[in-house]
Amino acid sequence: MTISQQVTTGERADLVQSLRRHRGFLRQTVDGISDEQAANRTTVSELCLGGLIKHVALTEASWMRFAVGGADAMQSEPVDWVGQFRMLEGETLAGLLDEYAGVAARTDELIATLDLDAAHPLPVAPWFDPGVSWSVRRVVLHVIAETSQHAGHADILREAVDGTKTMG
Repeated sequence: MTISQQVTTGERADLVQSLRRHRGFLRQTVDGISDEQAANRTTVSELCLGGLIKHVALTEASWMRFAVGGADAMQSEPVDWVGQFRMLEGETLAGLLDEYAGVAARTDELIATLDLDAAHPLPVAPWFDPGVSWSVRRVVLHVIAETSQHAGHADILREAVDGTKTMG
């Protein structure tokens, strides 16, 4: 059964709806721009609009691997810590948005089906307290927060690209 066939209600529906809303804000920031504009760095950071779309998709996919299989699953794919914030040669905004849509669909399906109370120990990293576990619910809330935060970053970048304010 796919998410479109499955009836999601209550907490699960609220989580999916909130995540979709913030994904929509992020996607709105790149509406109508070219690949060149999406790749343009408008601040001193490595961030560009296309890179933010890529980063959020990769981060969401990584956290959902964690939700399913824990730290080992999360770390099963290598992370390009620099390239994930840029549009690389051959990447297009349309391609990055398509990849993000695929990640989003998989996440929505997982939210509809996973036990929200299931928990896994966080990976060992300086930014996590040792021995702490996160539930699937906590992971989804974290993905919502990350998506929302990066939608705000994208709004600032978009304004610097062409003056468009997508959130204000």
